[in-house]
Amino acid sequence: MDIDYRLAFELAPVGLCLSRDRRIVDCNALMCEMFGVPREALVGESFQVLYPSADEYERLGARIAPILNTRGRYADDRIMKRADGDLFWCHVSGRAINRASPHEAGIWSFEDLSARRPVKAELTPREREVAARLLEGLTSKEIGKTLAISHRTVEIYRARLMRKYQASTTADLVHKLMAGA
Repeated sequence: MDIDYRLAFELAPVGLCLSRDRRIVDCNALMCEMFGVPREALVGESFQVLYPSADEYERLGARIAPILNTRGRYADDRIMKRADGDLFWCHVSGRAINRASPHEAGIWSFEDLSARRPVKAELTPREREVAARLLEGLTSKEIGKTLAISHRTVEIYRARLMRKYQASTTADLVHKLMAGA
């Protein structure tokens, strides 16, 4: 049986992307649909166009490079941006082709989580990062280490998130973030 890998790429049930130096080399139709951008407008572009801010793009790239270098793969849930400016939760998984140079070339998948986890509150870039790490079950100290900030700073951002989501405990906040409440 002959397998048509191009057809599998195009019809995959998740958005798929091939990258080189953090630029989009190719992507499938579902990725284009998810971000609201035609393929011609994505191919050749930096992944930065998919992030809510340039700062988040830079910080995440710096944070995942050593993980890709060590493990060869990376995955997380994060808030991304559609072409119309709408923000949405997205599960992103990727693999470096060459661990020694993790951003050189990669394969990435994108899964839109907005149907089960809508973005309800206006969050700052750092609040989005802290929220994503809280959803991973990390403590303030672990989040601080991951984001290269103090755990006390993480606690300040967590308190802001709790106010915005009207949560009384961290567990309540995580529940509301998961539900998009």
